[in-house]
Amino acid sequence: MTDPVLITGGAGFIGSHLADRLLARGERVVLLDSFDPYYPEAVKRANIACALAAGATLATADIRDATALRSALAEHGVSRVVHLAARPGVRPSFETPETYLDINVSGTLTVLQACRDLGVRKLVFASSSSVYGGTDGPADEETTPCRPLSPYGASKVAGEALCASFAASDGLDIAALRFFTVYGPRQRPDMAINRFTRLIAGGEEVPVYGDGMSRRDYTYVSDIINGVVAALDTPLPGYQAFNLGRGEPVVLRDLLAALECETGREARLCHLPEQTGDARSTCADISRARALLGYEPRISIADGIRLYIQWHRERERDRIGSR
Repeated sequence: MTDPVLITGGAGFIGSHLADRLLARGERVVLLDSFDPYYPEAVKRANIACALAAGATLATADIRDATALRSALAEHGVSRVVHLAARPGVRPSFETPETYLDINVSGTLTVLQACRDLGVRKLVFASSSSVYGGTDGPADEETTPCRPLSPYGASKVAGEALCASFAASDGLDIAALRFFTVYGPRQRPDMAINRFTRLIAGGEEVPVYGDGMSRRDYTYVSDIINGVVAALDTPLPGYQAFNLGRGEPVVLRDLLAALECETGREARLCHLPEQTGDARSTCADISRARALLGYEPRISIADGIRLYIQWHRERERDRIGSR
């Protein structure tokens, strides 16, 4: 049996889906999470209920706690790490930038040092499309400059730079994956599709910043997990960055129309000024991930919205039934 995979941020949206996928193929999984109060702990506990029932191990620790992190790596004989733990959110990062730099940069440094010192040779780092800022066309890893528009985006650029330096100096093999607007079941409560769905279903106003013509490269979570697993499995010497998206951006107005169609409810729109730090458009050039990881997104936006609304309805039925 292979050595276990440790997932930092393992109780989160993407981490919990990754844990389920790895467990399903017979891997041993260690989930490391601090249950940061950015959103309710109960949501995160529910995310990992199935993984824990399937045999995953939970280590409750902060990535900035070097002693606890090293203990988790050493105790379980971890040789591969997927580093997803971070403080998320573009807009909130303007309010407390020091927190974003502390968790996302200092925390990543602590993870890298622990991996180096304890013999972990493979690290997959969760980066973000926010490293690019806004782009007029598809962003590619080799020629599109990183010009982040927010402290969050800047923290991810810094995290990538640390990864590159450790790969160069200490021989770590590191894949940095730039996720493009991931959505699906268990999505964070503050993220657009989750928030819009709840507001539309509840007959509440939906805030639309700007003219509603912004575009995002929405990517279904199962496609992202395929990319993460491929990066974990594929021999990738040194440091390498990959975009994981669909390469087919969706206009906000069209997204809202799709949600209206699936929920059967009309959205009550509240138009507000554009927000600082919001990119006008994001779009991934995924040719490098296709070539080196065999990455191929399969879930269209129409199918993804349908699957998400189906999950949302089932969750609401369960919630009402448990009262």
